[in-house]
Amino acid sequence: MRLNRMLLSATLVVVALVIQVSVLARLQLPGAVPDLLLLTVVALALVYGHVGGALIGFGAGLLADLAPPADHAAGRYALVLCVIGYAAGLAKPDNGRLRSVTGPMLVVVAAAVGSTLLYAGVGSLVGDTAARHVGLLGLLFSAAVYDLLLAPFTVPFIMALARRAENDPLAEGRDSGGVGSDVATGWLATGTGLRIDGPRGGLRMKAAKSRAAKAGRIKGVKRL
Repeated sequence: MRLNRMLLSATLVVVALVIQVSVLARLQLPGAVPDLLLLTVVALALVYGHVGGALIGFGAGLLADLAPPADHAAGRYALVLCVIGYAAGLAKPDNGRLRSVTGPMLVVVAAAVGSTLLYAGVGSLVGDTAARHVGLLGLLFSAAVYDLLLAPFTVPFIMALARRAENDPLAEGRDSGGVGSDVATGWLATGTGLRIDGPRGGLRMKAAKSRAAKAGRIKGVKRL
């Protein structure tokens, strides 16, 4: 991974983990806890691909395993996020553009459900049966709902930052009107039917108006 990727990913992962432990984990919500760290890994994987997603997921999971108040075996969440990061990276758009909100939403839901199942499965192998006592179905449903509600406020912004740090020409063109404008628009306002063609579209519109004005003046002269 390049240096800018590593610095940005490490910063975002640390910030997400701090918010996860100090804020989200103390909300006392029923069922699972909103997983900001998971959403950060998913967002970066959608930009960097499956290899970068796997590496970021492993590092983020290992940091979560070692950070207090972790009460599980070290490496357990690292394995889970490594697999999730790899799988989410496979859904990276080929052209870097998010044409529809449906794809990222499905990735978030699949990541929330998959991470819960993997975490419970690895826990059963090491003798941790806490998921059975809490209720696995309740955990799956609440994890999917919480992460899906949190995703629109985090995933587009993180993806925009990652693209800007990559010096991606697509990101530069989109971000001229604001950071993450294309991603946020695609995520929050899909299906409006509006299409902005950019500066070229504006020039074509001006040229068409100019030709129409000239035609009108010529017709007026002929009538006289």
